[in-house]
Amino acid sequence: MSRLGKKPIEIPSGVNVSINGRKISVSKGDSTLEFEHRSDVQVNWDESEKRVTVSIDEKDAKNRTVRAYWGLTRALIANMVVGVTKGYEKKLDVVGVGYTAQVQGQKIALKVGFANTIEVAIPMGISVDVTQSIVTIKGADKQAVGQFAAMVRSKRKPEPYNGKGIRYVGEAVRRKQGKAFGA
Repeated sequence: MSRLGKKPIEIPSGVNVSINGRKISVSKGDSTLEFEHRSDVQVNWDESEKRVTVSIDEKDAKNRTVRAYWGLTRALIANMVVGVTKGYEKKLDVVGVGYTAQVQGQKIALKVGFANTIEVAIPMGISVDVTQSIVTIKGADKQAVGQFAAMVRSKRKPEPYNGKGIRYVGEAVRRKQGKAFGA
C-alpha cells in the first residue's frame, strides 16, 4: 500500500477543485492548473469536507507500477494546490566578473563569458525578476519553474576551478586545486 497515496489532500478555502472524467482542475484567483491522471487511479473530490482522496482498485494493490502512480498522482495534485495558493520559487546566482542577467520583455539576456549574449525565452505562467546577480523565477507550476531554472543554469554551469557560472542560491560548488607551478 502507498503510504503517501492514502493521505487525503486538504483543500484550503478559496481554492476551487473540479474533476471532469480524468481531468483535474485546481484554481484560485487567476492561476489555474490542470492535470489528467492515469486510468488506473481514481480521484474523488469531497465537497463537504473540502478534501481530495486518491485510491486504486483492490485487484491492482499487488501491482508495483499502479502503486507508484497512486502516490505520484496524489503528490502532483498536492503540488497543484500549493502552486495556486503560495506558488513556487527558484533563485539562481550569476557568479563571475562581468557576468550579468537582464530581463528584456519576454526574454532573459545572459552575459556569461561568451562572445554573444545568450537569450532565453520566458515561458507563459512564469515571472522572472533580476536584482544585482540574483535571478528569481516564480510560478504556480512546480515542474515549469524547476525546468526553466535548470535550462537557464545549463547555459553556463559553475566550473570547479574559479567557481564562475550560474548556480542555485545555496548550491555548494566543489572546487579543485588546479595546476601547481614550480619545481
